[in-house]
Amino acid sequence: MNKHITVPLTEAAAASLHAGDYIYLTGTIYTARDAAHKRMCEALERNEMLPLEVKGNVIYYMGPSPARDGRVIGSAGPTTASRMDKYTPVLLDMGLRGMIGKGRRNQEVKDAVVRNGAVYFAAVGGAGALLSRAITASEIIAYDDLGTEAIRKMEVKDFPVIVVMDAQGNDLYETAVQQYAVSHF
Repeated sequence: MNKHITVPLTEAAAASLHAGDYIYLTGTIYTARDAAHKRMCEALERNEMLPLEVKGNVIYYMGPSPARDGRVIGSAGPTTASRMDKYTPVLLDMGLRGMIGKGRRNQEVKDAVVRNGAVYFAAVGGAGALLSRAITASEIIAYDDLGTEAIRKMEVKDFPVIVVMDAQGNDLYETAVQQYAVSHF
């Protein structure tokens, strides 16, 4: 099913999504990869504030290439999400509502997604140039010394993603394999 969703995500919006849904996100999302996640978790260990409000928000695991003339951002493809798995449960427990990446997640992340009514979206790997067209604004808000891994605040319009793991724990990586095996063997 195709749905248009405004971000940040409400609890009700996240609960309405199902693994396999095609979603177009419009609103504000943030970027952060491994180095930024590590710094955020270190800040939390020191009882410091995070450079962004995670509650209700969506983090896109992405490090953009430099913008070309007339563009807001360069190629903006997803990073493998499992690289953030050790940092993700604590952010989900703080209210992070969604993540965008590619690839499977570990069991701790799956449990935290369900426990917190969150959602994990996949963006199509290899389509970074096309995905960047849905980004209408981008600004570095923290850790600018990390270069492409700095935290960015981005405005998106009809940013295409697929629900891979929904708030009920359905995981498209598991169910799609099962459906394929049943229908093809």
